Amino acid sequence: MDEGQLIYDWNALDGFDWRAARVDLNDETLRDGLQSPSAIDPPIDVKLRFLHLMADLGIVAADLGLPGAGPRVVEAVRALAREIVQAKLPIAPNCAARTVVADVEPIARISQEVGIAIEAATFIGSSPIRQYAEDWTLDRMLKVSEEAVSFAVREGLPVMYVTEEALYGNAIRCGARRICLADTVGHATPSGVRNLVRVVRKEIVEPSGEDVKVDWHGHRDRGMGLINCLAAIEAGVDRVHATALGVGERVGNAEMDLLIINLALLGAHRHDVSKLREYCQLAADTIGVPLPANYPAMGTDAFRTGTGVHAAAIIKAKKKGDAWLADRVYSSVPAGTFGLKQKIEISPVSGLSNVKYWLEEHGYDASNAELCQRLFDAAKHSDRVLSDEECHRLAADARHAQAGGT
Repeated sequence: MDEGQLIYDWNALDGFDWRAARVDLNDETLRDGLQSPSAIDPPIDVKLRFLHLMADLGIVAADLGLPGAGPRVVEAVRALAREIVQAKLPIAPNCAARTVVADVEPIARISQEVGIAIEAATFIGSSPIRQYAEDWTLDRMLKVSEEAVSFAVREGLPVMYVTEEALYGNAIRCGARRICLADTVGHATPSGVRNLVRVVRKEIVEPSGEDVKVDWHGHRDRGMGLINCLAAIEAGVDRVHATALGVGERVGNAEMDLLIINLALLGAHRHDVSKLREYCQLAADTIGVPLPANYPAMGTDAFRTGTGVHAAAIIKAKKKGDAWLADRVYSSVPAGTFGLKQKIEISPVSGLSNVKYWLEEHGYDASNAELCQRLFDAAKHSDRVLSDEECHRLAADARHAQAGGT
């Protein structure tokens, strides 16, 4: 049967053509991600591995750090920039900087030493609440922004100007050719994101007459980091920012892995994503961010089932010899696309089909009724999924019992 006839996708009726969408991804794991109060700053060899995985996953830009923070970050940024050059990685580097010349200067120095353009992501908090808390005046913010952006442009650095609301027009006049809409505290809803992007494009970017790109950078304090990224793409941004497993300041940023999964399933990310699990595991192991068992797609439970009805459907699909069907009959995320596979286990809510499937998968005789019944009975008296070790032990016990009875 035609695969298209098996799934009717209501998601495709909103009028937005995701397959025609063109959006770049900027990875903030090694800067904003490491600002998590629970994060561990990994050694340079781990950061280099992250960089290669980003390239493998089709992530085209990465924040290498904030060199203004001190010598340790300067050395890491230099090593990462050099790796991009020497390994010819298809990644455009950028570095965060407060809108002061002292923060931009080390970016310019590293760029010149290594021989690669590093975008200066100059940021300043400009919302009314921040101005009030800091006792900043608009004139002061305009002055420091103009100084920092102009210095970066004179040094030959591309500039992305990052702020919450105001000051974009001034930065564009000073030479910034990318602006970033930053939801620094995760307040926005999807409708708010769409409104903001459209207003900025209409009232700031278009009147400037310059070729200015627009980025979206959002946090997930209200749990909307991912959906806000999708809303920003629908509204027309050129690039979105995210981090591995959503690690970052406070409760974190939009999750790069989940963003890639959704864009791939929507047809907007056309790259091999089979190393996504490795990327997530590296973050969990080296940055210290947990990877819960029930984390979407990448958690250990994502493609496990011990439920009889679910398992039966997957098994029937497999018996048809249809891997595509088996991966989708009870999952909206196809495991094989991401280098993973379905796992059928035995639990208190399993049927005999689970038991037979497990036995076949592990080299046992699934036609042995006594063996099947022993595992089935054990599962029904258990309070959880039986581990593989328990199933092997039960199978061994059944063999010994049968051998003793003959």
